[in-house]
Amino acid sequence: MAETDNGISKNKIWKVIGASSIGTMIEWYDFYIFGSLAPIIAPLFYPPGNDTFAYIAYLATFAVGFVVRPFGALFFGRIGDIVGRKYAFLVTLLIMGCSTAVIGFLPTYEVIGWAAPIGLLLVRVLQGLALGGEYGGAAVYVAEHVPDNKRGFYTSFIQITATLGLFMSLIIILFVQNLMTPGQFAGTEGTIAGWRIPFLISIILVAISLYIRLRMEESPIFQHVKSTGMTSANPLIEAFTRWQNLKRVLISLFGATAGQGVVWYAGQFFALFYLQSILNVNTVSSQYIVAIALLLAMPFFVIWGAVSDRIGRKWIILGGCLLAVLTYMPIYSAMQSAAGSNVVTASSTKDPVTGAIKLTPQKRADDGSLVPAERVIPYSGIGGLLTDPSARWLILLVFIQVFWVTMVYGPIAAFLVEAFPAKIRYTALSLPYHIGNGVFGGLLPLIGVSLIAQTGNIYAGLYYPMAIAAITFVVGAIFLRETHGHKIWEEVKEEKN
Repeated sequence: MAETDNGISKNKIWKVIGASSIGTMIEWYDFYIFGSLAPIIAPLFYPPGNDTFAYIAYLATFAVGFVVRPFGALFFGRIGDIVGRKYAFLVTLLIMGCSTAVIGFLPTYEVIGWAAPIGLLLVRVLQGLALGGEYGGAAVYVAEHVPDNKRGFYTSFIQITATLGLFMSLIIILFVQNLMTPGQFAGTEGTIAGWRIPFLISIILVAISLYIRLRMEESPIFQHVKSTGMTSANPLIEAFTRWQNLKRVLISLFGATAGQGVVWYAGQFFALFYLQSILNVNTVSSQYIVAIALLLAMPFFVIWGAVSDRIGRKWIILGGCLLAVLTYMPIYSAMQSAAGSNVVTASSTKDPVTGAIKLTPQKRADDGSLVPAERVIPYSGIGGLLTDPSARWLILLVFIQVFWVTMVYGPIAAFLVEAFPAKIRYTALSLPYHIGNGVFGGLLPLIGVSLIAQTGNIYAGLYYPMAIAAITFVVGAIFLRETHGHKIWEEVKEEKN
């Protein structure tokens, strides 16, 4: 059986990638199905009467899952560096799966009042903590099995899982929607609300993934580190109080993952929100538009990962950030034109009793006055959607954004693994990754919606990701060091000597 230059067979490497990727994809599916269903179930968990308030409150709950991810990274990262990579992401998988299933059973505001949004918030916190530990474990586990000269290529399959999880959430939602009437899916007709089914499916998916992961062995590098007594007694202190390691964390955050995070969420989640809530594109049509764009772009995660093995990680990541900064405004302007809803502003009104803000996309009437924009691109089957010129243009424009995502995200796992020493790797790389993605990236939908609501400017939500991506480009260009070619096995042997 063919072996790579680190003595591990290619067959075993692909088994490791498959087992890690399936579990990580399911965790991303669990995490993102919450956001994919936002317009449908947001009003169900908050007081009725103001859909925009409910939507923003739901996005805030969605954002909490991102904000707590760094704490999950610290907690599970420490376990991963002391006990083992495999054990840590077995626990995260169980927590994520159980939390997601709970949402499928959680009563709505109409049934239990304020206990509904509180319960939703608590579940979201658990999801965020679990995901905070999952990604670092999967990335490190794969990277510590593969040869140095192909680390970008092999770890890029882990990078696909986030987009694949989002794609999977959209497809399952669309599949269930197509089997039901809108009333059945929303829960106003029938005995079970259709929106609960995608959450409940998680039980089956997690059981399958757990079975696969239980059969996995520990990473060979971690086994070596542990058997030789080289594990860190306190990886948190070693990673964040020693200046040499802390400097790597800060540069990785502000010179790579912060920009990568906002580009990821702008190109996928913000694009979906923008189509549905600002351009007034039919909900199902917009989900298909984003799903198709994601499907077309997914191979480029692997392509950019492989290219980074040849030319380096740094300038591919920074190039994606720069392209996002330069093109977001023209792309979203083109989306506004292509949609055909002619939205020019989003008016906001404050409820005199609750103080909640209601957001209404508006177009200009023939007499020059502003009137509410109507829904556009009605869904009439996938064939009808693909023959619609407006839909095709929107697919292309979202695809371009996701292409920038593949540039910044494809090589990032290999870069982060190579940036930190083995004994603190899980802890040290998880924190900048999850602050960059969980905080800087995860807050983008909430900040974007709020900026549009406050200003009425339908492009105001882009200012935030453009600013963060620009900062990352500057910091990364000056301080980020190239990790391409770093030999992590030799590093472990040198530390022992």
